[in-house]
Amino acid sequence: MSISNPRQTFLNPVIPFAGTILGGLLPGEMVLIQGSVPSNADRFQVDFTCGSSVKPRADVAFHFNPRFQRSPCIICNTLQTERWGREEILYQNPFTAGGAFELIILILKDKFKVAVNGGHVLEYKHRVDLERVDTLNISGKIKVDAVGVLPPSSTSVSPAASLTSQDSEMNLVSCSSGDLSIPFRGDLGKGLSVGRSIAIKAETTHKAQSFGVNLRMAGSSDIALHLNPRLKHRAFVRNSFLSECWGPEEKKLGSFPFSTGQYFEMIILCDSQQFRVAVNGLHQLDYKHRVKDLSRINQVEVLGDVTLLDIKIR
Repeated sequence: MSISNPRQTFLNPVIPFAGTILGGLLPGEMVLIQGSVPSNADRFQVDFTCGSSVKPRADVAFHFNPRFQRSPCIICNTLQTERWGREEILYQNPFTAGGAFELIILILKDKFKVAVNGGHVLEYKHRVDLERVDTLNISGKIKVDAVGVLPPSSTSVSPAASLTSQDSEMNLVSCSSGDLSIPFRGDLGKGLSVGRSIAIKAETTHKAQSFGVNLRMAGSSDIALHLNPRLKHRAFVRNSFLSECWGPEEKKLGSFPFSTGQYFEMIILCDSQQFRVAVNGLHQLDYKHRVKDLSRINQVEVLGDVTLLDIKIR
């Protein structure tokens, strides 16, 4: 899948790289970096800075520093008035020397959230006002193919693809209220058909117990697909509500992909015989159609303990 309309792109930047982030960063935006780590890499770093001054050195709002030798880890920190603060160390490193990667940094009002190759890695609370951040620096042993700054209103279903391609056919799911507040109910236009997919970007609340995603038929209470992650019990329940009656529940799942207070992407793909559901880039389950006329499925509903960031249909 491709990225639709990044608001700013840097292709094949020379490392070390320093680029101005036009307009700064806003909550809900993402910075996506695609590249590879040389086989002899010892470390690299990605810094979000407040300007590009060298003397005195500009404040670093977020210093992200994977290290590969001895005990692989990721160091995170903030530099203010040329002094480093307290290090936050993750004693894991999802990057592989000699391997390609996709790094996604989600900007929220109180923190940065980092994912690598579709999996959540860490979060880092702001120590510097986000409004001050206007520069991206990348240095160390790293090869970068593309960098994209993606506004929440125009990112595609998954940032897991080429920034150079602009052929996405993703469309926003329309909502009569015009916002993404919960409970959310959006119009799927002419309904579903084989090959179409729905992409949901959201964040569970810090005390989340459960949330629901429903594919419904407008003008009735029928629900063709009910997805109900229950975080307290680590159960992912699936069902349908047809003719005023719930059908048999499906619960079997290899692993539970949700955590409280975490960002996630869910993709629901409509196949000829079933719905296929992926979370954070990993396939989770299949659910055989209990409503055969897919065109009747023309609404999507999101409710429960989540903050909805973006929803689109392809």
